[in-house]
Parts: sequence; C-alpha cells; structure tokens
Amino acid sequence: MASSSKFAWIAIAMFFALFSLKHCQAYYLTPNYYDYACPQALSTIRTVIRDAIAKERRMAASLIRLHFHDCFVQGCDGSVLLKDTPWFTGEQTALPNNNSIRGMEIIDAAKRAVEAVCPGVVSCADILSLAARDSSEYVDGPTWTVKLGRRDSTTASRDLAEADLPIAFENLDVLIGKFAKKGLDAKEMVVLSGAHTLGQARCVTFRNRIYNETNIDPGFAIHRRRGCPSDNAGNGNLAPLDPVTPNTFDNKYYNNLMQKRGLLHSDQVLFNGGKTDGIVAGYSRDSSSFYADFASAMVKMGDINPLTGSSGQIRKICSAIN
Repeated sequence: MASSSKFAWIAIAMFFALFSLKHCQAYYLTPNYYDYACPQALSTIRTVIRDAIAKERRMAASLIRLHFHDCFVQGCDGSVLLKDTPWFTGEQTALPNNNSIRGMEIIDAAKRAVEAVCPGVVSCADILSLAARDSSEYVDGPTWTVKLGRRDSTTASRDLAEADLPIAFENLDVLIGKFAKKGLDAKEMVVLSGAHTLGQARCVTFRNRIYNETNIDPGFAIHRRRGCPSDNAGNGNLAPLDPVTPNTFDNKYYNNLMQKRGLLHSDQVLFNGGKTDGIVAGYSRDSSSFYADFASAMVKMGDINPLTGSSGQIRKICSAIN
C-alpha cells in the first residue's frame, strides 16, 4: 500500500509539473512561433515592408516609430493600430500621435498578404515587431531576432497614450521616468532615441527650440528657421532629425547632439551636462556598440506586456477588433 501510494503521489506531482510547464510556455514569446503554423509568415511580411521602403525611404523610420508607440501603451499588442469605436477612443489622435504616426497602411498590406497564405494565424502586434526589424535592416541598421507569439488587444486608450508616450518637449528626468515605467533604463532610453538617426519632425515640435533655446548651434538654428516660421504658419513643415544622413541608420545622431544640433528638445537634453552625456559620447565614437545595444533594447522593448496564450485575439483586420 505504501508503495502504491508513493507512486500515486509521484504521478500526481508529474501531472502538475507538466501542466505548469505547459501553462508557463503559453506565455513565452519565441522566434520559432510560426515555424509550423505559418512558415511563410516572416518572408511574406518582409517582402511587403521592403517594397514599401523602396518606394519611400522615410517609411523605415515611420515603422520603427510605430512599433515603439505601440509597445509604450498597454504593451506590444497592436493597440496603436485600432481606430476609434463607440466603446473607446483609440491612440491615433493622442498628442504624440496625432497627424504624426505613419505606416498603418503598410501594416495593413502586410496583414492582407499574410492572411492570404495563413488566415487567422499571425497577429498585427507581431507584424509591427517584424516590420521594425526589417525596416532597420533595410536602411543599413542593426538586425535582431524577433520573438513572436503576441496576440492583439481588443481595446486602446488615448488617455494612456498621452500619459505614457514621450513627447518632444520633455526634460531628461521625465524621459528617464517614462522609460523606467516600461522597464527600460537610462542607457536603453538613449540608445532607443538613436532611432532618430532616421525620419523627420514637424515644425510645431521644434519651433520653440530653434527660436528660444540657447543650447543650440546658431547656424543650425538659423538654417531650420527658414522652413519653420516663428508664428503658427508651417506647423506641418518637415525637417530631418539627422541632417547629415537622414535616410541611413548610423550613429551621426549622437555626433549631432554633441555639436548642439539636436532638432528636438527631447533629443538635445540627452547631451546637455546631465547624466546621459557619457552614453551619448560613447555611441558617437563607437557605432558597433550602438548597433549591438540598439538591437538588444529593441528585443527588450518587444517584451513589454505582450498578450499571449488565450488573451486578446488575432485580428482579421489590424484597424478593428473582430
């Protein structure tokens, strides 16, 4: 009897151990998530993303930013892609996003393409993650292994977007705090800000800097004023975040900061006599370190509060819940 009882307890223990392992594994992301369910997923998405950037090189910056803005609100769950409904006001009209985020139609195109080969399998959140990596790689930036298995949210929040997303006018301590809230430290904040080696900003986001701030190269300020009047005219006029190599991923962004040529206030505060000056200087000298750290930080950002297992859904259309 004692022996039978012992084996019974062992069997029960093994059952719960296997149950727990299965339960836990459902909540882990893995690069191999679609290997069997949709082996064509990554190549299908990659083709759409590369074609879009070939038509408009600026799109690389837009897609990297779109992934960032997704992950910082509710986690990496595709919520940024949702349009407003009678039940919630989405994130696209929040101050950091309104008339600013781009590339949703490219994610939609990638979703249509992957639905054609594997209906109902690949999430919009994962497409965003892959699009960011493929964009970086296309414009000579770093690449990284994307962990997959995210599911899509069934809600979005304009209020959370306005509370959690960094904006162009914020000071260093505020920025550090917002990144810390997402589990990212000051160094990771600086390296992810290096994505501003690509893309453009609207006049309304840098007008105060080029007219009123003193920690700015005078010649740079004068040059930028030509396309950004001091009154409210020209709010949507664009200027490159990195005027040296605006369409190539490199470490020139950090050199610009050291020369007081950061376009946004939130860029220049990274090198302004504060605690992150040394990090900026290091990346300006060592592009290999910047690339490696950027890739690692993107992987870590992609782990922010994903929906997995039975949470959320796999949307049929990225802009609307099923």
